[in-house]
Amino acid sequence: MSLIVPEFDQSVIVRSADAQVIGQAPTTIRLLADSSSTGGALSTQRVTLNDGADGAKPHHHSNSAELFYMLDGTAQLLSGDQVVTAERGDLVIVPPGLAHAFAAAPGHDADILIVITPGVERFEYFRHLERVAYGKVPPESLLDVQELYDTYFLNSATWNDARA
Repeated sequence: MSLIVPEFDQSVIVRSADAQVIGQAPTTIRLLADSSSTGGALSTQRVTLNDGADGAKPHHHSNSAELFYMLDGTAQLLSGDQVVTAERGDLVIVPPGLAHAFAAAPGHDADILIVITPGVERFEYFRHLERVAYGKVPPESLLDVQELYDTYFLNSATWNDARA
């Protein structure tokens, strides 16, 4: 096991009004702190999903763990081969290499704080997702940046069944 020693010496303060918002309802992503601002310690964003909206499709990260803290609402989270229902105040941490996905539970909203550690520069990844959503680049273009953002897509019958 290796220890990540972040290299930054000032507190990171992100005011809500200053955070960039990607997307629009039913799925919005508030970009809070990227890896470069935390010396590699973490990257974090807040994802708000309305009325059963999808968040992320099944994927894994080779080098980072991902933490999901439920600020409000109810979400479904894929963690390996199980789908967990998480509600306000619940915490789910997925280790590196484990398949995961998330979405608001059917008929519910979800407000989720997501932290990836060690950090990966992710803000441009979310901007790329927005370009896909608006048809500016094809969805297949995400395959070209999987390694860059340590996000490797996969198929999950468990997730597909839960979201059907």
